[in-house]
Amino acid sequence: MLATRRKIINDPVYGFITIQHPLIFSIIEHPYYQRLRRIQQMAMAQLVYPGAVHTRLHHSLGAYHLMGNAVNELRNKGFDISEEEEIAVKAAILLHDIGHGPFSHALEQILIPNIGHEQLSLQIMEVMNNNFKGALDLCIQIFTNQYYKPFLHQLISGQLDVDRMDYLSRDSFFSGVSEGVIGYDRILKMLTISEGQLMVEEKGIYSVEKFLVARRQMYWQVYLHKTVLSAEKMLVKIMERVRFMYPSHGETLNTGSQIDYFLGLYNGIMDEVNLAKFCLLDDIDVISAIKKWRFHSDKILALLCTRFLNRSLYKSRIQAEPFEPAFIKAKEQEVMDAFGIDKADISYLCFTGIATNTTYQSKEEKINILYKDGTVKDITEVDNTMIQQNLSSTVKKFYICSLT
Repeated sequence: MLATRRKIINDPVYGFITIQHPLIFSIIEHPYYQRLRRIQQMAMAQLVYPGAVHTRLHHSLGAYHLMGNAVNELRNKGFDISEEEEIAVKAAILLHDIGHGPFSHALEQILIPNIGHEQLSLQIMEVMNNNFKGALDLCIQIFTNQYYKPFLHQLISGQLDVDRMDYLSRDSFFSGVSEGVIGYDRILKMLTISEGQLMVEEKGIYSVEKFLVARRQMYWQVYLHKTVLSAEKMLVKIMERVRFMYPSHGETLNTGSQIDYFLGLYNGIMDEVNLAKFCLLDDIDVISAIKKWRFHSDKILALLCTRFLNRSLYKSRIQAEPFEPAFIKAKEQEVMDAFGIDKADISYLCFTGIATNTTYQSKEEKINILYKDGTVKDITEVDNTMIQQNLSSTVKKFYICSLT
């Protein structure tokens, strides 16, 4: 363990963030955590909102700060949270996103198939725990919801967790989209606990409502903006093309990074050796690879890479209803004629898909409101038609992306 010391980090969203526990220093200084500096929080959103270039490290530190505030508020209300529990839950929120790969959600399941970032985060925590001689045991219990105080896990992962509070506040700040601004400080002060479960005091209902509205607006205005969608789908199609070509063109696709391994040699088993290889991957590797592949002899790969780097993206259209088959067929033919490709390759240059978003999923983690008389209601049961009818329903939109 490191000697006791204190460090203050100047954060543009919250001001000063204090680090002063040896375990937290050990986590932050670990190479696996430092990798988060090289993974952007909002993937390709910077192509629409140029300021959105903050990283997963920024987000994790912000969530750590909010977790400290949440623990203090709950303690001030008389709830028992030991120092050991405080450090463990802070460590867990620091590490909650450590399993993200290059460009976060944009390439999840693409570069490393059949395993999500949550599972990778847990595996990385377990490796780090071995490095720290078991110091993360309680952290992992809380992260996996195996600890007897469920509200600690709910602060990390739930409908109203500090993870969401930070990414909405931070993404709004860096993108300049004011619709994402939430009253996180008010929500934190309204948190309470009943029978081990995290809840919100009755007077915090409208702050929660604003949080849910902001989340929905950020998804459709920023995260699922049609140009952001186009850029991220182009990134996916590049990787799909390379994976398709790798068995016969592996030598011409080599980049000198771990991308070569995961596109060509990876056996699908994420053991500790492969996990170490994964933790060498970041956004820089992907961009460097695309810069090389733009000169490849494969016409489709070179075209996609060149257009991606020059922000000459797919033209996209999003609507509430599915596209007519005749329209899709005509668009595909238009693309084939324009670029001289055949039907077998059209899916790289013209394709359709569905984007969905559910702001509040009451079947999973709930936002419970604790009334002064001791009764508890789910937020959807509160006398507020907007929450009942709008925020708990799934919104589905259909999109088409093409190069013409």
